[in-house]
Amino acid sequence: MTAMLAGASGCGYLFGDDGVFRDTSEDYKHARELPPIDVPEGKDSAALQEIYPIPPIREQVVMAGEFEVPRPTPLVAGAAEDVVRIQSLGEESWALVGIAPGQLWPQVRGFLNSAGIPVARADAEAGLIDSGWLELEGQSMASRFRFRIEQGVQRGSSELHVLQMNQAGDVNRWPEQSDNVEQEGEMLRAVAQFIANSTDSAPVSMIADRAMSASGKIALEEADEGYTYIRLGLPFSRAWASLAKALEDSAFEITDRDRSAGSYYVTYLGVDEEEERGWFSRLFGGGDDDPLVGRGFLLSVAREGERAVTIRLRPDDQGRALEKQEEQTLLSQIKGNIN
Repeated sequence: MTAMLAGASGCGYLFGDDGVFRDTSEDYKHARELPPIDVPEGKDSAALQEIYPIPPIREQVVMAGEFEVPRPTPLVAGAAEDVVRIQSLGEESWALVGIAPGQLWPQVRGFLNSAGIPVARADAEAGLIDSGWLELEGQSMASRFRFRIEQGVQRGSSELHVLQMNQAGDVNRWPEQSDNVEQEGEMLRAVAQFIANSTDSAPVSMIADRAMSASGKIALEEADEGYTYIRLGLPFSRAWASLAKALEDSAFEITDRDRSAGSYYVTYLGVDEEEERGWFSRLFGGGDDDPLVGRGFLLSVAREGERAVTIRLRPDDQGRALEKQEEQTLLSQIKGNIN
């Protein structure tokens, strides 16, 4: 072997282009695109799925006419100071987490492991983890919990829901609501605190990331009639509440609302000069130069099934029709603040 190595100039025999251990890092540049493998009927093709699929483009808005550079969207849109926030609507509570579902999944598994909570079932593709039965202090009967992970409204965010069940009645079927809401809340707060303390070192589960898209539940789309609207994958009650908070964060003032009709009446206030006026704002014009400041608008929220709504922006009766770029700019600002 020593003689062979000495005779191979520069170790080309081992590591050269034709060597035994040649460098293959550039081989992808010469790869050919081949058609998918044709699997015979009746055979399982699950193992042939794409490992890293390219997600579809959610934004389907195309600028009409001659392109103009739009005003930059305010940096506050979509910004969140807290990585983990517990939110509530009615009797439902959940944790909004500022990481992708593929990162949240191993975090929840890590919480259960560190807390010594047994796992009876885990389904990464469905985003479900069921605990075993637990004897909790001060409780007359055992409990178990279901942790459900979903993609969040905004891209790269997640939602964590906790469901509690008592060891009574039909234990083979999970209830629609927790048997003990107090236990549900305590467990949700405990896992949320654990996630908040360890998000900096969060690993990633590729299975969960593939199954639970991180693209979010919200998108700008264009109707056949030519107007732009927001499609939001939330039930009406939650979408209605989320939109109210987003309007306030998007420099709109709510002057009236009609929940039964799905209508918000708002006035656009423009960008706050003290907080947002900077180099870009001076370059493209500040709030005083924005022709939309002081304009009244109507936002209509329409149901599309049980878990989706569409949000459309219209000028009030005294206002002129919006240009497409103005419509898309305002809707993008609102979209970035909905969660």
